[in-house]
Amino acid sequence: MSDDLRYPIGKYEATPFSNEQKEKWLADLRFLPAELEQAINNLDEHQLNTPYRNGGWRVQQLVHHVADSHMNAYIRFKLGLTENNPPIKPYEEKDWANLADVDALPVNVSITLLHALHLRWVAAIKDLTDEQWQRTVFHPEHKREMSLWFLLGMYAWHCKHHVRHITALRERMGWE
Repeated sequence: MSDDLRYPIGKYEATPFSNEQKEKWLADLRFLPAELEQAINNLDEHQLNTPYRNGGWRVQQLVHHVADSHMNAYIRFKLGLTENNPPIKPYEEKDWANLADVDALPVNVSITLLHALHLRWVAAIKDLTDEQWQRTVFHPEHKREMSLWFLLGMYAWHCKHHVRHITALRERMGWE
């Protein structure tokens, strides 16, 4: 763990392919919806509107952001599996976090979406061959190719990253 509130589990570090690592990361994707749901369990409106750190997003924004991010991730994987090194569409996550739906809809809408989305996502990728994990997408903002393996690790990290933002806030605030 890290003392940096922005990166409480540290920054993502790419890892070489292994079946053992693949199973761990797939489990991270499989269990993220339940872990995120548990992280926000019994938080009231005031708590959901508390930033996880000074200058950071509110808990409500974090939950909706994970849904936005993972919807994009699912599409990126499908593109990578069906096209040859397709460009992926970057998006302005900070702007998305400030759109009307983020404040208008309760977090359980995104939690419900994540349960369904992660079932589909894991079902789509759990049986990929070693060669399929090496398929790539092109990220125009970063001007680089990213393998599906790299993306699996990044999104597995993303799951734990944002859950930890919330659980660390709960610990600091005594909201246990």
